[in-house]
Amino acid sequence: MNVAAKPKSSELHPGPGFRIRNSITRPARELIAQFSEFQTPDISDLMNRLYTMSPAIRSVTPEHLRIFGPACTVKVFPGDNLMVHKALDIAAPGDVVVVDAGGSSMNAVLGDLISTKARHRGIIGFVVDGYVRDIPDIIKLDFPVYARGVTPIGPLHRGPGEVNYPIQCGGIVVSPGDIIAADQNGVVVIPREIAATLLDRLQRRREAERDYLAAVARGEFSNAWVDALLDEGGCEVAELHVQSQRAELRPVANG
Repeated sequence: MNVAAKPKSSELHPGPGFRIRNSITRPARELIAQFSEFQTPDISDLMNRLYTMSPAIRSVTPEHLRIFGPACTVKVFPGDNLMVHKALDIAAPGDVVVVDAGGSSMNAVLGDLISTKARHRGIIGFVVDGYVRDIPDIIKLDFPVYARGVTPIGPLHRGPGEVNYPIQCGGIVVSPGDIIAADQNGVVVIPREIAATLLDRLQRRREAERDYLAAVARGEFSNAWVDALLDEGGCEVAELHVQSQRAELRPVANG
């Protein structure tokens, strides 16, 4: 018996959990650019509020830095970032690298070095279900990074992991090529196959609401619709009775 032998259970195996897809289908650039005309709440509303990531994933760089682009997806073992490095060779200019680190706070999965490389490759930002580091130096890059938090603890580079297979990020399934929209409000995932239809609906709703929004801006609005819903639901409304009390005046004695 070889007592120095390494346990087989620790070996890496090709296939699920350790694989890379080099090419994916992306939406047209023109279509993605048109989504940037909208805020994430508008996009979220038209997907019935079910495609928005956890609010724990937020911008850790200046809030004015928005993201609109197709997802290059990365799945890593918590604390490891080998596949994040490899994604820099696979992501196309204009892509958003979306990293499923399992929400782990043990290590940062990227910092200023990877962000600098990504910016040179034309990648437009990161969204990380995990932690990152080197924020002061990333901020100097004017490069958007969204994550659960910040830690100084660095990652390992061993694997396993995947690139361009479906992942989860912030509680939402993200497939390669899905459109990522991120701003001060949060991060929304737009499934690639419904993107064109959703954009059309957003544009039509914007036109339909233009006059209403202008009226609200002028202070012209009514909440009659609220009363109608309350009546329909049978809401009980107690009448407020105010009893008027007249103060009794009493002369003030002199001296």
